[in-house]
Amino acid sequence: MSDDLPLIGVIGGTGNLGMALARRWAKAGYKVIIGSRDGGRAAAAAELLSRQTGMVLTGEFNRTAAQAAEVVVVTVPYASHETILKDIAPVVSGKIVVDTTVPLVPPKVARVQLPAAGSAAVAGRAVLGDDVTVVSAFHNVAAHKLATDDTVACDVLVFGDSKQARTRVIGLVEALGLRGVHGGPLANSAAAEAMTSVLIFVNRLYGVDGAGVLLSGDLTQPKDS
Repeated sequence: MSDDLPLIGVIGGTGNLGMALARRWAKAGYKVIIGSRDGGRAAAAAELLSRQTGMVLTGEFNRTAAQAAEVVVVTVPYASHETILKDIAPVVSGKIVVDTTVPLVPPKVARVQLPAAGSAAVAGRAVLGDDVTVVSAFHNVAAHKLATDDTVACDVLVFGDSKQARTRVIGLVEALGLRGVHGGPLANSAAAEAMTSVLIFVNRLYGVDGAGVLLSGDLTQPKDS
């Protein structure tokens, strides 16, 4: 394990997406803390992933995990989004918070229903405050596919107002074996968040198992702009 790799705290890490991301990052050599509202569940999830990966993961309450981590990744349902962000806000000042939240509103999850703020990510930034660098990503990749060792045919669009922060998160995406693509400022997260409902509709209509998004063209070298 390289000392240069950041310590990642996965908030809501006992869910499907959180577990899948934590597992892949651990296998890539990252030190990972699983966070949960239930410390016992977090510890149990960390123990399971430690056995699966051969790496040592730990489990803590969400706020404790967020405080200890260098990069915080939020993987919680939209219904819990604001509450959990308010809980961790006092301990994430100066950090990158990667928000994966999609504003799905049951039962019509195949219909785009963006919040008044424009996107879950923008709403989340308002909760966390200006001294937190919010980046959003992982909206369109199927958690059950990430949970395997197979190649996942899906690009990950990464949004944020800081290009430097986006670049750092793209490095985390690539560590998972996926391609990360700059998607522009945080406001653009609305496009990927909305696309999740579109993909749910497509999956249901065509009987597809976790359709994703692949971008065409040569995206190997982003320009300065």
